[in-house]
Amino acid sequence: MNERELQRPSLGELLRVFFQIGCISFGGAAGQIALMHRMLVDERKWIEERDFVSGLNFCTLLPGPEAQQLATYIGWRLHGLPGGTIAGMLFVLPGAALILILAQLYTWGANVPSVQAALLGVKAAVIAILIEAVLKIGKRALGGNAFRLVALLAFLSMMAFAVPFPIVIIGAALAGLWIGVAPPPATADSAVPIRFPWRAAILCLALWWLPVVIAVIAMGPGHLLVEVGLFFSKLAVITFGGAYALLAYLSDQAVMRGWVSPTQMLDALGFAETTPGPTILVNPFVAFLAGWQKESSALMAWLAGLMAVWTTFAPSFLWIFVGAPSLARVNANRALRSALAGISAAVVGIIATVGAKFAILVLFPQATMLTLGPLQLLAPTGAPDYRAMALAGLAIVLSFVLHWSMLRMLGLVTIVGLLLFFVA
Repeated sequence: MNERELQRPSLGELLRVFFQIGCISFGGAAGQIALMHRMLVDERKWIEERDFVSGLNFCTLLPGPEAQQLATYIGWRLHGLPGGTIAGMLFVLPGAALILILAQLYTWGANVPSVQAALLGVKAAVIAILIEAVLKIGKRALGGNAFRLVALLAFLSMMAFAVPFPIVIIGAALAGLWIGVAPPPATADSAVPIRFPWRAAILCLALWWLPVVIAVIAMGPGHLLVEVGLFFSKLAVITFGGAYALLAYLSDQAVMRGWVSPTQMLDALGFAETTPGPTILVNPFVAFLAGWQKESSALMAWLAGLMAVWTTFAPSFLWIFVGAPSLARVNANRALRSALAGISAAVVGIIATVGAKFAILVLFPQATMLTLGPLQLLAPTGAPDYRAMALAGLAIVLSFVLHWSMLRMLGLVTIVGLLLFFVA
């Protein structure tokens, strides 16, 4: 494809198409990226294949949701800052609105037995989804015994010794720098001088922190809204490797702060998996429950959820609008790529930790934390939940034997969970 074949859309067309993408972007980051490739590269010819791939490579270097960042980058390529803002926001807003509505419905019906039966099916399906994530990401990220060792150490650090997530990520980045990776092929653009876009950086930083500052002024520095804004802003900076990488840290922190219970955390992930948009939409669901339970207020629940949406996704605009003008240099930086390779390897171990903990909590509802010196391990104690085991087994068969899509598998396992409730 050459430049003369490309079709430049109007801002109206850009808005319409990215709203459509935001409404149908199921299937996690891989499915969302494939959807954008088909709609924007193959069908509409808005961007060249090489530019799409270059943008994707850049987004994998960044913290935060890479699919939303790729949407922002493509919008920026087509219409500058307005295009990037429209594409990035519309990629997220439909799913964000839906997840907050579901959070409200959840708080109204969380104790209804039939709702709990349906959620048991969702939780069982999530076990299969996490296993699949470990296998897929591991196949791509574990290129060599050194990186496999990084993944194993990350798993043991978080599963058995409760090492904080940021320390695991920093250690993995340093390990990646020590191991090293081959440099990418040089490009002509890599010699272009970098011009730092100060105006875009200042504007994005100001907008990112504006709601937090308003909350501090209106509610005081110790209010829940400020705590939510600061916490999810921190996650936005350290979240490399996708939403699954942060779940162990998010789960531990949210439970420790009294925002959610371990069971509610599982439910939050299940809802995030069944809605369009990035899986990281688990953040506003958790924040909504925090507002509902800590402040006993629907208004505060909605404000906390909206604060989480803003502080989760606003940083991505900063990374794109500041980094995209020097894209070739960033992609060609060997040190960055080496650090990312180490982080990607650790992410495999982190996701395995999340999967193991979630599976134990779902299959053994009375699981307890065992502490022996530095060892802190979630142990499967008490009688197992045989319905959960049956549903998890069904989800694994549908995913790995029959190769059903995620949404199709989730739907059937949820229905079977309901049926088990009515026949039991």
